[in-house]
Amino acid sequence: MSESTVRIGLVLPDVMGTYGDGGNAVVLRQRLRWRDIDAEIVEIDLPDPVPDSLDIYTLGGAEDSAQRLATRHLLRYPGLQTAAGRGAPVLAICAAIQVLGQWYETSSGERVEGVGLLDATTTPQLTRAIGEVTTTPLLPGLSAPLTGFENHRGGTTLGPGATGLARVSRGVGNGVGDGLEGVVQGSVLGTYMHGPALARNPELADHLLCRALGVDSLPPLDLPEVDRLRRERLRA
Repeated sequence: MSESTVRIGLVLPDVMGTYGDGGNAVVLRQRLRWRDIDAEIVEIDLPDPVPDSLDIYTLGGAEDSAQRLATRHLLRYPGLQTAAGRGAPVLAICAAIQVLGQWYETSSGERVEGVGLLDATTTPQLTRAIGEVTTTPLLPGLSAPLTGFENHRGGTTLGPGATGLARVSRGVGNGVGDGLEGVVQGSVLGTYMHGPALARNPELADHLLCRALGVDSLPPLDLPEVDRLRRERLRA
């Protein structure tokens, strides 16, 4: 392993990997390797403390019981919070938004205190949001529409410390009627988009990689198959 290897933390895939969101870490690694940048995925499971020294972190979706396990683990081992505090990018998918928020309510009405990295709270909604979602990004530096597959019953309300990742043009998004999808606060970026999200949104993947590497841009990649996937999903 090279000293310059980019280390990608796949956080708690054993409990936060219900919807295949671990693929986001694979996308990050491959987009680096295509550019001749060494990269490795570091899996952090429930028996493991969360290291604060990695370059970028990803978390996936989960059900209620797994969310509680993940929340307790991240509070016990606050390496993710330390890393985010120094500016390491963190990608939180679906239930991970709720875990990293101030608090969330389970489907049974139990309120669980979150990790506190995001100024966001989540409560169950009457109707489940499920299907394709398309949005217009609000994050500076992103211009292409963001697409994904949402499957959640959470309604996430953002506080003044957080902003939306995007504005919904099709689908539900955060589910509280404000037209927003996802959340951005500091180096933490959350979205309800599965897919995996970074396979479907290469511009978003490169945004995270630029932040991890401390650069303004990366050499473009000529990947016709990714372009075809995006066109197909935007038509879907």
